[in-house]
Amino acid sequence: HAGTWMNYERLMTVVDRVNEQNPDIIAITGDYITRGKVNWIADILIEPLAKLSAPDGVVSVLGNHDHWTNPGAVREILQTANVQELANDSLILERVSGKLAICGVDDVWEHKADLDPILASLPNDDTPAILLAHEPDFADQSAETGRFALQLSGHSHGGQIRLPFIGAIQLPYLGEKYSMGQYQVRDMIQYTNRGVGMIPPTVRMGCPPEITVFTLTGAV
Repeated sequence: HAGTWMNYERLMTVVDRVNEQNPDIIAITGDYITRGKVNWIADILIEPLAKLSAPDGVVSVLGNHDHWTNPGAVREILQTANVQELANDSLILERVSGKLAICGVDDVWEHKADLDPILASLPNDDTPAILLAHEPDFADQSAETGRFALQLSGHSHGGQIRLPFIGAIQLPYLGEKYSMGQYQVRDMIQYTNRGVGMIPPTVRMGCPPEITVFTLTGAV
């Protein structure tokens, strides 16, 4: 959400914290910008995103705010920063012990998500697949396919403000059912990250920002 509270200095701090985890791959689930002139926002985003470091790279999908502002310009920023967008596509990682598919759908709210080309691109075997989808409530559709072990989402910010015994005081469209944390949706795990940015009002209460580290292990 560059362009409001998230400035260059704050984003560089986030990037440093991510790199400290020594990840094999980094996944970002959209909303790089909130609003504003893209050329100014590019000055905030490109250098920090390019500094992200992982052997298997950085993968991403776009969010609703990216589409509402200028999706073409956001894609150009990602490409310049060497961030791979998975727009209804998949990336197959290979190890000696097996393969892992990292998939991503374009924005659900803007009716850009399409699972068919993703499913067609996956190997015809038991290769486990992880799906990036900006809006978490898409999990009901992705889980229905029976093909994804895990969906990673953002969008909701966890509500930004959560009150005791009440929870989030407001949640966005397509971020109401699976608003924060881990859920079991059929045979698929859904995880909704609270994110590191904010939209106005730029306040968090009972809902701290989050960088999530997942450790994947092979089947025994």
